[in-house]
Amino acid sequence: MSEIASLLPHRKPFLFVDEIITADTDKIVARHVFTEEEFFFPGHFPQYPVVPGVILIETMAQSGGAGLRKIGILGGTALFFLASVDKVKFRRQVRPGEDVRSEILNLRVSPKMIKQSGKAYVGDELAAEAEWMCLVSEA
Repeated sequence: MSEIASLLPHRKPFLFVDEIITADTDKIVARHVFTEEEFFFPGHFPQYPVVPGVILIETMAQSGGAGLRKIGILGGTALFFLASVDKVKFRRQVRPGEDVRSEILNLRVSPKMIKQSGKAYVGDELAAEAEWMCLVSEA
């Protein structure tokens, strides 16, 4: 089993983290390459495929959850579910084949709730940013 599969309950086609680059109690950095085979490209602007904004938010949230699990803050059976998303801004389109780096800040983490903010980059270009809250429960 890959490291990411051990950190997240998500599986293809809804797994959007390839690697946790760094993780500590303050910040998590992860990456995902959106390949041409992603399930949404054939139907989301087929003549000009772009990653849907909601998928970029999901990518950041998955990155944050995987990072917390990697450093041992979330237990192995804990599930985390998006409860709110705020301050969302999309700055740049993400196209097939692009490598997205998520930089996540842990704003507040408790056994029942996670509040994080994140920015998604392609190279040095900011693609998206948001804050979100997840509720934590046991499987």
